[in-house]
Amino acid sequence: MKPTRFETAIALIDKKNAEDPNTYAVAGFEYPKELLYSQRMTRKLLQFNPNASKALQIAARAQHICRWQIARNEFPMDRVGYLKWRETLKKMHANTTGEILGQVGFDDEFVDRVKKIILKKLIKKNEESQALEDVICLVFLDYYFDEFAAKHSDEKIIDILQKTWVKMSEKGHEAALQLPFSEKSLDLVKQAIS
Repeated sequence: MKPTRFETAIALIDKKNAEDPNTYAVAGFEYPKELLYSQRMTRKLLQFNPNASKALQIAARAQHICRWQIARNEFPMDRVGYLKWRETLKKMHANTTGEILGQVGFDDEFVDRVKKIILKKLIKKNEESQALEDVICLVFLDYYFDEFAAKHSDEKIIDILQKTWVKMSEKGHEAALQLPFSEKSLDLVKQAIS
């Protein structure tokens, strides 16, 4: 049976992300960092929103596509530089994904929809952009938070959690509070949202 355009697009996104020279270890196995991240995004999206559209599923899978190609240190190491780096990345992720979708035969309207989700246009007004933001936050909290929190002061972590919380929807908040946090992490979360 011939794979669908959707399946082909996901396979091509994974192929790109499998080229990541950076690795991340889980249970003694090394994975290409962005491939692992993209698979976690899909898993979390389908837990959070089992009826997610194909466009949203592709956007979640491609949200960090080829991220390693634009290094953080190519921009000034301050807040402005960080934001410029993030904006540049978002555009690259959207354009790379758009090229893949065009190759496999999706129409311009669908491609534009996926790109808008990745760019998180109208985040609080567009349901799919908001769902993507919620899933990004949930993946961070579920898989990367403990490790991240161990490297920074509690004050900085609480500030980041507060900024994260503002970006999330009510449904996202509920899902976040169901995550299996460590005692220390849960304490930080509670401080941040109190």
